[in-house]
Amino acid sequence: MKVLNAAVFVCSIAFSALLHAQQTTTPTTLPCDHSAEMRIYSNAFVHKETGDVLGYELAIRENGDSTTNALLYVFEGAPNDEGIPLSGRISGKSLTVEGKWVEHLVEYPSKKETIQTHVVKIDGALDEGSFRGKIKIENMDSPDNVRLKRVKRLWLCKR
Repeated sequence: MKVLNAAVFVCSIAFSALLHAQQTTTPTTLPCDHSAEMRIYSNAFVHKETGDVLGYELAIRENGDSTTNALLYVFEGAPNDEGIPLSGRISGKSLTVEGKWVEHLVEYPSKKETIQTHVVKIDGALDEGSFRGKIKIENMDSPDNVRLKRVKRLWLCKR
C-alpha cells in the first residue's frame, strides 16, 4: 500500500509540473514577448505578386557589458516564428554575432523530414536607425550586404 501511495504521489507531482510548464509557455506569443525589450532591425516585406514574406529581421539585446544576444529571423516565403539564437559582441557601433541554425525541412513529393545545420555569422555597423553589414548563412545564397531599418516590433507581431 505504501508503494502505491508513493507512486500516486510521484505521478501527481510530475503531472502538476507538466501543467505548470504548459501554462507558462505560450508558443504563439513567445516571439513577440521575447523580443519586446529588444532592438529590432528589419528588411522584411510582402512580395506583391506572390504574397510571400521575404527578408531578414534581427532582434538584439545588449547585456550591459560588451556581449550581446540576438535572434535572426529568416523569411523565405512564409513568416518564420523561430528566431535563430546568436551571441557575440558589440564594440562601439560594430556588431559581430554568430550561432547555428538547425533547419527542419520536408522534401517533396516524398514528404521525408530532413535536418540541415547552418553556421550563421553577422558582422556590421549598428546605430539607432539601421544595421548595415553582412549576413552569412553557411551553404545558402545569402546576400553579402544588407541594410536593415529599425522597427518597433517583429513582422510577426504587427498583426
